[in-house]
Amino acid sequence: MPRKAFDFCAAIRRLCEDVCQRHPEFRHIDMGQVAVTFAQTRSPVEWGMQAKLTPMRFDYGALTQRRDGREWTVQRLYHDGQEMLYILTFYLPRFLNQTYMEKLVTTFHELYHISSAFDGDIRRFKGGCYMHTGSQANYDRHMETLVNQYLRMKAPAQLRKFLKHDFHGLRKACGPVVGLRVAVPKLIPLDDAA
Repeated sequence: MPRKAFDFCAAIRRLCEDVCQRHPEFRHIDMGQVAVTFAQTRSPVEWGMQAKLTPMRFDYGALTQRRDGREWTVQRLYHDGQEMLYILTFYLPRFLNQTYMEKLVTTFHELYHISSAFDGDIRRFKGGCYMHTGSQANYDRHMETLVNQYLRMKAPAQLRKFLKHDFHGLRKACGPVVGLRVAVPKLIPLDDAA
């Protein structure tokens, strides 16, 4: 009898939903409009991208943007009839091979990139480094503070249990690790969109 598979995307989605319901910093996020996916890392090294957030709109929620003298739009993504405003992607096995706290900080890091207007754009900070407030290290220290606040809010440990394992440990304990994969949306010249 084949072993049951572990749906990583469903598990991390349940955790993100709880974070967004429980922590005031994330209550503007509607996880029903965030596609949670995974991508396989090509290299076995542990350093490198752990996760990323892909906004499905341009600056401040705009559907189009002018670049190089042409008007562009983003390929739209729908799931069960609902348009997705963001794609949250985790890189496996690399993401799961971080420490427990690093996994939580990485998850919060990506969720915090979602605009407070929840308009399909990222959260923008003042200054030249509009994504990480001028220092990614300071940004991640702030995420660690938010994680610790969340953990004190009686967040169900069961939702985080899978993060206690590295990739091989999770596979050994729960079976093959599976999840949703989505192609990166393409930029489309508006005159080609029709």
